Amino acid sequence: MKSSFHPEDVQLLLKDITGQLDPLPTQEREKRIQAGTHYSEMLPLEYRPTPAYISLYESSLEQFGQSTADAVARLAGRILREKGERAVLVSLARAGTPLGVLVKRYIRWKYGINCPHYSISIIRDRGIDRNAVEYILARHRAEDIQFLDGWTGKGVIYRELRKAIAAFPGLPDDLAVVADPAGLTELCGTHEDILIASSCLNCTVCGLISRTVLREDLIGPGDFHGAVCYSELAPEDRTYEFIDAVERRFRADPGEEIRPAGRMSGTEAVRKVSEAYGITDPNYIKPGIGETTRVLLRRVPWKLLIDPDRKDSPELRHVLQLAREKGTDIEYMELGNYKCCGLIRKLSDV
Repeated sequence: MKSSFHPEDVQLLLKDITGQLDPLPTQEREKRIQAGTHYSEMLPLEYRPTPAYISLYESSLEQFGQSTADAVARLAGRILREKGERAVLVSLARAGTPLGVLVKRYIRWKYGINCPHYSISIIRDRGIDRNAVEYILARHRAEDIQFLDGWTGKGVIYRELRKAIAAFPGLPDDLAVVADPAGLTELCGTHEDILIASSCLNCTVCGLISRTVLREDLIGPGDFHGAVCYSELAPEDRTYEFIDAVERRFRADPGEEIRPAGRMSGTEAVRKVSEAYGITDPNYIKPGIGETTRVLLRRVPWKLLIDPDRKDSPELRHVLQLAREKGTDIEYMELGNYKCCGLIRKLSDV
C-alpha cells in the first residue's frame, strides 16, 4: 500500500485500489448510506481545509500536543506491562495508524525496544480483515498482539473487535486507545476527552490514505481490505508534522492521570441525547471530540452539541469553526465526560 508513512514506522496490510474508486460528494454519499449502501463501499471527497481552519489546527497542535504526548507515554507503558518486550502493535486504520506510530516511537525512545507495528482494517458491521490477522499470526505469537486505536466514541469499534476476534483462539481482544472518554477500558492514556490534533484532518495527517474499503468487485477472497492513496495531496501532507511535533514533547515521566469523576457514563450520555432529540438509530449520534470532528468533516451534520461546562474550551475551536463553515446549529447539553457530540442529519426528514 503506497502511503507517506515511513516503512520503518508501520507496515500497512491494505490492498492499494488507487484509481479504481471515485470519491463521492458528501451529500450524495450520505444519501446512499441512509438508503442502505454500506459506508465501506464508498469513499468521501476529502475535505480541503480553509486557511482559517488550518490556522486552528496548527494552534491546536501547539497547544495540546503535550497532552497527547503524555497520553501516548502512559499508554505505551501500560502496553509493555501487559505484553512485555515482545509486544506487537496492530493499529486500526486509519485514525489509529499515526497514533500507533507514536506509541512505537515512544517505546523505542524510552525503553529501547523496537516493536513491530502493523495497521489493518476493521469495519463496523463487516468485521476485521481476517487475511491481515492471519498474516500477523503467521509471524508472531497471538498473546503478544496488541490492537490499538486513537480514541473511543460510543465503543462501536471496540465491540466489533471483540466479536471478530472470537474466531481466533488465543488472540487477545482488548483494545488500547490513547483517549477513552467513553470509559470502556483501563488500557488507555487518558479517560479525558482530549483534543488529539490528528482527528482534525483526514488523509493529510494519516499518510495520505483513505478510509478502508470492502467491496466484492474490488476486494477478492484472498485480498486485504482496500484503500486509496491520495498522492495528489502530497503538498498538503502533514502526517509527520503531527508525529514529529508530538514526539518532541515525549518525556520519561508523564505523571499519573487524574481521572475525571462524578460524571455520567458514556452509555448514559448517548441515551440522554437519543431521548432528547428523538434519535432511534445510535449511528446518528457521534460523541467526543474525535467523532464529532469526523461528522463535521465527512458526514452531513445536523447539530453540534457542546457540554455547557466546556463551552469556552479552546479544544473545541476547530469544531466550532467547522460548524460555522457548514451552517450547523450549535446547542448545549450536559454530556458527561464528553466535551461535545455531533448529530448526523437524517436526510429523509429534509
